[in-house]
Amino acid sequence: MNTFLRFTLASTLGMALPQMALANPTVLQINSSLPDGSFAHVFLTEYEQRVEAALPDQVDVQIFMGNTLGSEEDVLQGLGFGTHHASLSASAVVQINPRAAIFDLPYLFADRAAVQTFAASPAGDMLAEGFAGNGMRLAALWDNGFRVITNSVRPIVTPEDLVGLKIRTPTSRQRVEMFNTLGANATPLSFGEVYSALDQGVVDGQENPAQITESARLYEVQDYMSMSNHVYLPTFLLFGEPFLAGLDPEVSAELLTIAADMAGWTFDWGDATDETVVAELADKIAINAIDFPAFQAAALPLYDSPTFVDTAGADMVTATKAALGIE
Repeated sequence: MNTFLRFTLASTLGMALPQMALANPTVLQINSSLPDGSFAHVFLTEYEQRVEAALPDQVDVQIFMGNTLGSEEDVLQGLGFGTHHASLSASAVVQINPRAAIFDLPYLFADRAAVQTFAASPAGDMLAEGFAGNGMRLAALWDNGFRVITNSVRPIVTPEDLVGLKIRTPTSRQRVEMFNTLGANATPLSFGEVYSALDQGVVDGQENPAQITESARLYEVQDYMSMSNHVYLPTFLLFGEPFLAGLDPEVSAELLTIAADMAGWTFDWGDATDETVVAELADKIAINAIDFPAFQAAALPLYDSPTFVDTAGADMVTATKAALGIE
């Protein structure tokens, strides 16, 4: 190759390299077990837009809904191994970080503002440390929702109103113990059996987020929806430490900052969505508020129950109660 051709080729490659770098941004793949159109999809789409606006041509956010990258448990394990980048997960994280079981305790949070108080407290730091020990970083707690009680017998205002009612629960020993402690007869069933069990009177009621009462048409076989807000579970946006370690420090810091800054937006979205769902249900089912302090007091024995404490840890329970002013 003559000198002119060598010079021309070198010059061409020299000019092309910056363009090639811009054409190959860092790919960030985020997994969720929930389907397209779910609240998780809404949140991740918002995150994608914010990241790509703040880091144009540097990060390509790719969203994978419905566990298309693998089971939620496998993806969470993969974060620590470096085979996966990030995950927006909920209840499955307890298998990785037992401290997340703190969210199984009933009546911890009066509203979403209390969830944010927790996240910014030493208890929130303890929760994050539990993930760090497994090779992952908790970027933010985002919204998921409160669970409420429906039934076909009477409005639930105080714990006494639950006495004797057969309430369907998930197959969770924490949820079963909670409802039995509050006076109900907890009846674990898979969700696929709920509608027919309510319709046939096998159970009197059930507990789920209000949007499930709408989407699963449970109002057709239930007369009352009591806004008990007895359990709140967030979603956890988690990044693998190996993935973050491979990024430019400024890029990784920006990804984490955007996630944290978005938390308040997700909670506002959750409040607004709850209002919309309740308004849509208003002419389909009788809706009532509850005596939250009375329920919180009735649930206090659970805060010392081994079913809850042995999983989350006594130190986590103590720190959470201190953060939220629960005595």
